[in-house]
Amino acid sequence: MKCPHCNTGIHEEFGGASIVNFAAVESRGRVFPQVAWSAKHQRCPECFESIIYLHKQLPTVNVHAEFMVYPRSSSRPVGAEVTEPYRTDFEEACVVLPFSPKASAALSRRCLQAILRDKAGTKSKDLFDQIEEVSAPGILPSYIVQDLHAVRNVGNIAAHTTKSTNTGEIIDVAPGEAEWNLDVLESLFDFYFVQPTLAAMRKADLNKKLKEAGKPEVK
Repeated sequence: MKCPHCNTGIHEEFGGASIVNFAAVESRGRVFPQVAWSAKHQRCPECFESIIYLHKQLPTVNVHAEFMVYPRSSSRPVGAEVTEPYRTDFEEACVVLPFSPKASAALSRRCLQAILRDKAGTKSKDLFDQIEEVSAPGILPSYIVQDLHAVRNVGNIAAHTTKSTNTGEIIDVAPGEAEWNLDVLESLFDFYFVQPTLAAMRKADLNKKLKEAGKPEVK
């Protein structure tokens, strides 16, 4: 996982503690199931800031929910080179990540489809087919292509109810999977926005020097 404070990759070494365990109760003709709350915490080994999650479990119906309570959102700055609407989609995916990895993954998927359509020029409507289009050699770096299908699969879990074939339990998006989506989008931002801008700046600086020296400019 990445530290939500300093954005450094760290190993998960959380310690846990039970907070409260409420028994099932019946009130006004309604039955409220048993509820157990617990917390997990670790300090980032790089910046030494605390990372705290709360975990809610309804044991009788096998429902789990986990969300980050500190910090309130992940720190993932977006370069000034990244334009709209990709910037807004990415920032929203970061904001909702601590509260709903599923919602974050859905926003990441939408942002990914928009980038592949607008920047890579894909024609397909389905994300799988879009990724197949950009998988051809020379379109994207191989390390990005390898991760694109992972984003698609996580997005499918976020968009549709998916059950385990072994247990029949509903499979949900984990925080680490949603973070992976954001990592891939950052790679695309760097490829389509940041690096071209830096290259253009370097070229402009070089051409200025060449012009002052009376030499032909770089085309």
